[in-house]
Amino acid sequence: MQLHHTHSDLPVAVIGAGPVGLAAASRLADDGIPFIVFEAGPEVGASIRRWGHVRLFSPWRYLIDESARARLGDTAWESPDPDGIPVGTELVRAYVEPLAAHPELAPYIELGSRVRAISRAGVDKLTGGERGDRPFAVHVDRSDGGRAVVTARAVIDASGTYESPNPLGTSGVPAAGEAEAASRLFYGIPDVRGADRARFAGARVGVVGSGHSAFNALLDLADLPEAERPHVSWFVRSRLDRRIFGGEGDDALTERGALGRKMRLLAESGALTVRESFRTASVETSDDSIVLRADDGTVSTPLDVVVVVTGFRPDLSITREVRVALDPAVEAPVALAPLIDPNLHSCGTVPPHGFRELSHPDDGYYTVGMKSYGRAPTFLLMTGYEQVRSVVKAIAGDLEAAARVELVLPETGVCNTDPAISDAGACCAPAEPASTCCDDDAETGAYCAVPAPGSIGLTRARR
Repeated sequence: MQLHHTHSDLPVAVIGAGPVGLAAASRLADDGIPFIVFEAGPEVGASIRRWGHVRLFSPWRYLIDESARARLGDTAWESPDPDGIPVGTELVRAYVEPLAAHPELAPYIELGSRVRAISRAGVDKLTGGERGDRPFAVHVDRSDGGRAVVTARAVIDASGTYESPNPLGTSGVPAAGEAEAASRLFYGIPDVRGADRARFAGARVGVVGSGHSAFNALLDLADLPEAERPHVSWFVRSRLDRRIFGGEGDDALTERGALGRKMRLLAESGALTVRESFRTASVETSDDSIVLRADDGTVSTPLDVVVVVTGFRPDLSITREVRVALDPAVEAPVALAPLIDPNLHSCGTVPPHGFRELSHPDDGYYTVGMKSYGRAPTFLLMTGYEQVRSVVKAIAGDLEAAARVELVLPETGVCNTDPAISDAGACCAPAEPASTCCDDDAETGAYCAVPAPGSIGLTRARR
């Protein structure tokens, strides 16, 4: 692989001010490489704040990048209890915000700056020749309404997937009428005991999805006081069997197993209306309700709101003028895809990987973090930190350091699932009690961190 190191006076553009984007910024600062971080939201960690009520399974010891820890250690920052398990808002307040406020990072973070496109300066995608010697042009819409084109030496794209939810339609495209029903749809995990309580209390609620993200939403809805408890219909694209609930008591990860057990008990209790093998084809709305119609013609009862937790996908539009090489199914870099493809990968270690697996034909553009995993689940936060360590060393020209693996992960991955339950996220069935694999946290846009015993991914917030 040939790396160009022209335009070294230009900054590296980092897209996204979440944990992985800020880890990239910290690593760039370590190596004295100028950078600028573009964050589309009004605050750092904007996507995490949207699922801030959800608790991670993993303790703090696995959630902090080592470069960031060293940088914050020189300030008045108090490191969280390494055995504590934060909710999303705690992750932001106790770690992301202090890191972003560090004087070596803060001046170079632009909030409310949405990257609309990336290209090579002065040439389009079709132009070959010396395009690799041209800097990148990052086209940015700023919060004041202005638009800027920022030239950059390289681009580290840590923009995530949260703003690109999978649609309600089973075929991967929006169901007929889905756009028109937007006011009655909620994508992600609602905070039904907090900010979203009024919308869901006493309502007729549908939940579409059968992974751990759906479990969080369903259990929270069932937890509302009896006077506010909604009538809930759960729509599952597959047949409802034990594989959906995972290993339960046999799961090596006890909290995830407990989540599956609670969900199975809830489903068996009769508190939910369960609609199996329901594959949404269209949505019909009226002034006071929404109705889902399956591809076999069956329909739901009238609903007030539908929670859509069917996963997320990367936004590829900003790289329309960049030469990228993506796996046609997973939409991850071609060298990374076989390591993470849930259709191919069995339970076991997803190996740490770096700049080589994350590179594209346009040298200097790297996707990292959740976006690098495309449509695959099981992204590990510490894997993202190792990604940016390697990428920054490659940008600095230290290919020896970039090629080293400086992270050893425990055995954790994604298990093959029956194609009939490909949306289930049921990665470890009871027949595989010793396996340790992540859940469908790509559905929440949240992080699945390296596990300690009984801790991985997300669980519902404990109150």
